[in-house]
Amino acid sequence: MENRRQMILDKLEDNGSVRVNELSRELNCSAVTIRTDIRELEKAGKLTRVHGGAVRLEKEGSVKDKIPVLRLHVEQKKKIAEKAYEYINNQDMIILDDSSTCYYLGCYIRDHSEKNVTIVTNSLLTAYELAGIPHVNLNIVGGHVSGTLSATVGNMTLETLEHAHVNKAFIGAHGVNLEIGLTSIGSSQMEIKKAIIKAADEVTVLADSSKFGGGYLSVVCPLTDISRIITDDGINEEQVKCAKELGVNLVC
Repeated sequence: MENRRQMILDKLEDNGSVRVNELSRELNCSAVTIRTDIRELEKAGKLTRVHGGAVRLEKEGSVKDKIPVLRLHVEQKKKIAEKAYEYINNQDMIILDDSSTCYYLGCYIRDHSEKNVTIVTNSLLTAYELAGIPHVNLNIVGGHVSGTLSATVGNMTLETLEHAHVNKAFIGAHGVNLEIGLTSIGSSQMEIKKAIIKAADEVTVLADSSKFGGGYLSVVCPLTDISRIITDDGINEEQVKCAKELGVNLVC
């Protein structure tokens, strides 16, 4: 039993996540036994259980703990990420931008091996979470690294994205104005988002309810360029009504 549990921990250390069904086959024991092992290992503080398996414990003082924006509206962002995962199919090729909500989508993909996905990202933080994960074919876009969230920007990044083509893209936004479009306050980020939108057949915006309304400095694109916006249930009824009247596909 101890050897089997150590094997589970070793596999978890190598891959970042494990699945009950896969462990059952590899270790030649029942799924019930594996679930019991995972439950006991969680009690011992050695892993975190998730639906269908387990993930490696996050170390205290990890990179994300030091970045304030990743600690804002965390539960809303995680729920948005879970919903966004439903729009990803097995073998999809997708782009994740450097937004905080896309970071949480990357983490959700990391912890769910039932879909094999090719991911292109300009986010070093997201790439760190996905590196070495067996069900993820990871591609990071090169360029100058900038910003609080450590992402590549600039001409090299834009040139790479201009030659990319994917099924789906998931992007964040500084703001969402239902009548104007996606809004931005930074030109470098705005250009990256525009390039990502052009590279994808389908674009989904991930924006928690705090992003709706307010002023704006520049516009990334009109909402007619977007397939859907996924938000949380904190969005007010007026915004929901406005989206419906304007034909905006709002998922909440």
